[in-house]
Amino acid sequence: MIASSVVTSGCTPIDPDELPGVYRNEETGGEVVLDSDGTFLVTGVSSDESLGGGGGAPADFSGRWEFVDSETMSDFVYLTVDDDGLGKIGGLQLYPNGRGEVKFRPDPDGPPSLVLTKVDDP
Repeated sequence: MIASSVVTSGCTPIDPDELPGVYRNEETGGEVVLDSDGTFLVTGVSSDESLGGGGGAPADFSGRWEFVDSETMSDFVYLTVDDDGLGKIGGLQLYPNGRGEVKFRPDPDGPPSLVLTKVDDP
């Protein structure tokens, strides 16, 4: 399910084994928890931040995650959202940068809509 080798995304290597943890945006309070068992929990992230539109209040959702070593674009973490988590949305992508950050980037060619930094103490 989760790749276990070190891969390169741009110039910074991404080690999927280092991805589990708590990521937070101090400004918005949004948080993403990637558990080592392949599950995730997102709290306080609006659809504007995660989906790039739609507005609305911050949402909480959960599901399963996996690291995708992409041959054609940046490597990413695919979040498969549980039923009823975001309505018709089945999945989202997070882009790790190898420096303790993950980014929601609804448009892979555009700027990130929300950057979350790994925290040492949840």
